[in-house]
Amino acid sequence: MKKLSRLSHVRNIGVAAHVDAGKTTLTERILFYTGASYKIGEVHDGAAHMDYMAEEQQHGITITAAVTKAPWREHLLQVVDTPGHVDFTIEVERAMRVLDGCILVLDGVRGVEPQTETVWRQRTRFNLPALFFVNKMDRPGADYRRALDAVRRRLKIEPIAITFPLPEEDAVVDLIERRRIGFLGEQGDALVTEPCPDALWEALSDLRESLYLAAAEMDEDLADGVLAGEEPPPKALRAALRRGTLAGRFCPCYGGSALRNLGVQPLLDGVVDFLPAPLDRPSAHAVLADGTEVEIAMGTEGPLAALAFKVQLWDGRRHVFVRIYRGTLAPGDTVEVPTPTGGARREQVARLFDVDAGKKTRIDRAEAGEIVLLAGLRHASTGDTLCAPGHLLSLERIEARAPVLGLAIEPAAGTDEEKLLEVLDKVQQEDPTLRVEEDPETGQRLLRGMGELHLQIVLERIEREFGVRIRSGRPAVAVRETIRRPASADALFAPPPTPDPRQQDLMARVALAIEPLPRGTGERIEWAARVIPEGAEPSAAQREAIEQSLKSTLAAGPLLAAQVQDVLVRITEVELFGAASTPEALGAAASKALRQALERAEPAAMHPIMRVEVVIPEPSLGTVLGDLQARRALIQGTESVGEDIAIRVEAALEPLLGYATALRSLTQGRGQFSMEFDRFDV
Repeated sequence: MKKLSRLSHVRNIGVAAHVDAGKTTLTERILFYTGASYKIGEVHDGAAHMDYMAEEQQHGITITAAVTKAPWREHLLQVVDTPGHVDFTIEVERAMRVLDGCILVLDGVRGVEPQTETVWRQRTRFNLPALFFVNKMDRPGADYRRALDAVRRRLKIEPIAITFPLPEEDAVVDLIERRRIGFLGEQGDALVTEPCPDALWEALSDLRESLYLAAAEMDEDLADGVLAGEEPPPKALRAALRRGTLAGRFCPCYGGSALRNLGVQPLLDGVVDFLPAPLDRPSAHAVLADGTEVEIAMGTEGPLAALAFKVQLWDGRRHVFVRIYRGTLAPGDTVEVPTPTGGARREQVARLFDVDAGKKTRIDRAEAGEIVLLAGLRHASTGDTLCAPGHLLSLERIEARAPVLGLAIEPAAGTDEEKLLEVLDKVQQEDPTLRVEEDPETGQRLLRGMGELHLQIVLERIEREFGVRIRSGRPAVAVRETIRRPASADALFAPPPTPDPRQQDLMARVALAIEPLPRGTGERIEWAARVIPEGAEPSAAQREAIEQSLKSTLAAGPLLAAQVQDVLVRITEVELFGAASTPEALGAAASKALRQALERAEPAAMHPIMRVEVVIPEPSLGTVLGDLQARRALIQGTESVGEDIAIRVEAALEPLLGYATALRSLTQGRGQFSMEFDRFDV
């Protein structure tokens, strides 16, 4: 029982936001105020504790999700600082998959930005309870109420203010305890608490009313008092707000300025008060080898179930981050990893580590609820489930997005060819959104990723960590193919008979129909086949051969040899000719029929379409809109954000390559933009 009480004092949380909202700056304060770090490292000095990679310090952005631990009010906070840049969205995705709650940081001037919406969608997919921290409240144009309104409008959730920032006084008002908290000292670590002045308390009546009504919704006993105009007791308020937060009904909000050391300690209290412990979360879903769905209850009892959510090369060696959902793990333990074919691979855990950003410490045992680093696993990759031998199951996998941009690459020195292949294999294991392919027409090696910055960082890392210098071409946009209309085809595969009597002559016939599907549906294969002769039935191997052959034909379309998407393939007739219809013959007939059908169905190329938000000063509006229209962008709306204007557009990726430089010159360096992949479209 003792362990369960310890689990109730754990908070696994992530810090996520739009790029440059101040996530890492906030995380540095969390580490300092909890005593986990003895000094505050600043991002702009390249000294942030959590940005430990050389590329992160050089570019001043977070590239990889970093894990650390911090104690607060007898609780252990496991904190993951995630990247804000959309190119590294897989880092946020896999962190959200294993966390129990999150802090979303907003810019007090800009409010909800495009990447905030992306992170919110990722949070929603895993039903994570969240707190908001409205940062940069010391900036001109920052407006706390406007930021809360943007949350309500754009994220469709009710924000409940717990503190109200007073940046000019270096203080916040605690709306639960009716007190004013001042942050003194050079690093804001000396807290001065006093009752909130009546005039100020009255001015915040609208925020207090929202707070009380939200709590009353969750607690009938409180509702009577609130309706009678009484101030609810703080303890009952907190309990009701916690229930509502865990149920996803609303999000507690805090205001302040991480850089000015303002308002961070109340946020830490909020993490303990309102975000869930591992035991407060619903059980994890898993699937057994026979397809049965089971629930995995968090706890140390029972066989091991853990999810590998990230592979990382550390000092050149392969390490795997895992979140343990059930059981315990120790160095030397043997684990089994289910394979896609239904089998299992055995691996041995050599060492276990506790992680603090770029530092790791060896430990002897890890238990359910913890996030740890393992060494010694040679094959386990992102999304794999680690199980106790003989107790195979699969936890929900982590979905990686398809890359949208490619670069032709080759080693600067011809002798580095072998080494480059080895290094590319290692970085692909780390990052599931990276792909290395060969261009079928030119034979060049292509490195594909999520954007220009993503590929630039990967090339820098390869040079720094592995000493391989790379020459690269211009970025080329990834394309897909689709069809515009239905078509059908009927193909007989009957190669000329062989003179060798020992070799079986081959013969098979397949008829199929194809039709376009809505955008983003992917490709579907349906088996609605009449089998000739009557009463015959294709074997499992024959069916498998037909389906595999159709999939490999869809992987290279007739126009550009690109993946064919948003298409339904319906197998309508299969004719078998006894022993002559081998699986290979049926596969060849199916492939021939599908190629003919694709050519008749008006194939079309699809390009990546991006959702873009451009934030610019008002005087530049005309020139920037003109430039966007010249790039064939579809303007979807504009809105005022303080003194700036935010333009939301949809545009193909190709005309946007190098847009950052163009935007800087159009706005004298004052404009910025962010874009994220939406869909492939004609």
